[in-house]
Amino acid sequence: MTLVTTSKDLDALTMVVVAEFDAGIEQVWQLWADPRKLERWWGPPEWPATFTRHDLVTGGESRYHMTGPDGEQPGGYWQIAEVQEPTRFVVRDGFTDEAGNPAPGDPVTMEVMLDEKPGGTRMTLTSTFASAEQLDEMVKMGMEEGLAGAIEQIDGVLAEAA
Repeated sequence: MTLVTTSKDLDALTMVVVAEFDAGIEQVWQLWADPRKLERWWGPPEWPATFTRHDLVTGGESRYHMTGPDGEQPGGYWQIAEVQEPTRFVVRDGFTDEAGNPAPGDPVTMEVMLDEKPGGTRMTLTSTFASAEQLDEMVKMGMEEGLAGAIEQIDGVLAEAA
């Protein structure tokens, strides 16, 4: 199993997900950098993602939507704040309106860190929220379960690439 822990810290307004993979750091980095690989796992299995733009560089931007079981397609964006390839990046992650523009509301700051470990890579994904209300709202929307379901798909993507 790749998922190690999921935890919430209401005082720090964070949700932290830790996963480990039997793959090198470059392979795990490519899961984020290559939009076609990212589509294979970003989002829970019943809500697959489609990236229409993905520029994982400092100052870059990504646009995507997820397709739900009933065909609905809520959109999202990442504003890439910082990239230190292949070990770390930070994005502001938010929703888009029907026209693909950032929707009102504070984005979540997501930091992804990749660390080499014996035999593989540890990935730590830290989401920082603007308020306790935003954290609570995202948990109620299923963010914790959605991230866990998404991450559980990574081993399959890595196995195909091997």
